[in-house]
Amino acid sequence: MPLIGQYKPSTSEWARKQAERYEASDGAEANLLRGVPIIVLTTVGAKSGALRKTALMRVEHGGRYAVVASKGGDPDEPKWAGNMRANAHVELQDGGVKRDYNARELSGPERVEWWGHATAVWPAYDDYQTRTDRQIAIFVLEPIEH
Repeated sequence: MPLIGQYKPSTSEWARKQAERYEASDGAEANLLRGVPIIVLTTVGAKSGALRKTALMRVEHGGRYAVVASKGGDPDEPKWAGNMRANAHVELQDGGVKRDYNARELSGPERVEWWGHATAVWPAYDDYQTRTDRQIAIFVLEPIEH
């Protein structure tokens, strides 16, 4: 079941343009961030209820995806992480394929495993973790079967 709500564009112009170009072209354009393939994650705003779109590094393993709330090692995590804690139903677009997923925050050995998958795609995540006192959250996205 698709997400319901009004789209509220990012206040970051480059992020908004990338997500919008990616979606409009079914992932044929704006599909790389610093040379690495991306996906577009749509969450429901925890406070606003608006649909928020974020371009993130593509971390896929065994048909499931992970998203890493790194924000470059900033002390504050990205808003989309809180959105997913409040509403686990998200949408992910990978190329021309858009699907609904349930997001689940990881801990313990499962987090360690997915951190390895994430750093294989984007090694800078290890550096980001050294820049912040918070443990960078990782969420696994599991397909919702309709």
